[in-house]
Amino acid sequence: MASRTRTATSGSWCGWTRTRRRRTGAEPVHSATHQAIAAVWRIDAARIVAVVARMVRDVGVAEELAQDALVAALEHWPRDGIPDNPAAWLMTAAKHRALDHLRHAKMQDAKLQEVGLDLEAQEALVVPDFVDALDAARQDDIGDDLLRLVFTACHPVLPAEARVALTLRLLGGLTTHEIARAYLVPEATIAQRIVRAKRTLANARVPYEVPRGAELAPRLASVLEVVYLVFNEGYTATAGADWMRPELAQEALRLGRMLAGIAPREAEVHGLLALMELQASRMAARTDAQGRPILLADQDRRRWDPLLIHRGLAALERAGALGGARGPYALQAAIAACHARAPSSAETDWPRIAALYGTLAEVAPSPVVELNRAVAIAQAGGLTEALAIVERLRADAALRRYQWLPGVHGDLLEKLGRHEEARAAFLEAAALAGNARERELMEQRARALPARPGAPAVNAASH
Repeated sequence: MASRTRTATSGSWCGWTRTRRRRTGAEPVHSATHQAIAAVWRIDAARIVAVVARMVRDVGVAEELAQDALVAALEHWPRDGIPDNPAAWLMTAAKHRALDHLRHAKMQDAKLQEVGLDLEAQEALVVPDFVDALDAARQDDIGDDLLRLVFTACHPVLPAEARVALTLRLLGGLTTHEIARAYLVPEATIAQRIVRAKRTLANARVPYEVPRGAELAPRLASVLEVVYLVFNEGYTATAGADWMRPELAQEALRLGRMLAGIAPREAEVHGLLALMELQASRMAARTDAQGRPILLADQDRRRWDPLLIHRGLAALERAGALGGARGPYALQAAIAACHARAPSSAETDWPRIAALYGTLAEVAPSPVVELNRAVAIAQAGGLTEALAIVERLRADAALRRYQWLPGVHGDLLEKLGRHEEARAAFLEAAALAGNARERELMEQRARALPARPGAPAVNAASH
């Protein structure tokens, strides 16, 4: 395939709009149109890339062609108006660019033609209208294009960390900055991983397919990790104005259910599905009418989804029956189940949650697990022990930019009556938060603390 030159870091929405302005010299689009394009792209970009990747058999080229369709929307929609079915417009535009790319590639070198490309390219032309084009891309059977995309990006030819970064980029639409925050590594490192991963897949001519039989297991672990990270980004967004990105969480859930269908004997698949179902059950209660975060202890549990809780508990039971009760996802699901079964925060079995985090720390040790264990210990009445754990974690370089560490520190200090130290910790957490809602939450907690007598009022927004 002909090489393309856009870098990994230009894959963000801002990068694409900058590209558009460089190409056309146009002024920024009207804000309403711009927001509509951004919203459609955020929801359907992964599907578009997946369908185009099936046509061109190269995920890097597919992403570039999808971006070209987005640039076309930025050029045409402000002038011509938003189409009746904007997602299908983008899908069709991307398919047309894929066909042009295939024709050009064939003219350059006939040897690039692969079995099946002609048939699949023709299929893109015979779909009669935009609505059918999008519906054709949304079939949820075993050959789902999104699932193919996940397994292709998680091919063993790539290092494990590159598989995860590339799939988060393609499937979740996350920027390199967001992925770097999720992994607590420099942004440049993630950018390099993505560029090299695309090049490696293209050079190895990795088949665009869902593996079967013995080929499934080696790729399943990294696929599960990616699906979970996409869910996490939907559950609590690392950046932006919104606390959650529900469409990402729903996409991850859909993929998790599909994985349970193709790997029904894999305990950790059911463990992950249980975890996502149980976590997703709380989403309606996690924000107020203005989109502001509501923390777990303050949520109205009547708004938790009983169907998702039922599905999650059933999946957790299935994971246990398959011998996977000590799997990392099953253990996290067991923790979520403790919350789901409790009528209120006060009635939660916090000692059991602390013990489960202790087991998780043995199975899959990480500073974030240890931080969560500290929270559970504090809730179980061990404030002093929890504070000692958190203050030890403050020296861990991996958590230096992790906003929840000073956030938890501030919470413990507040409970111990050390208000000035708590205020400083909350303001530190606010400064580290990439998500606007998280930042507001931490600033609000800092403002709510009683002021030291004679001290000036704190304007958290200035920090």
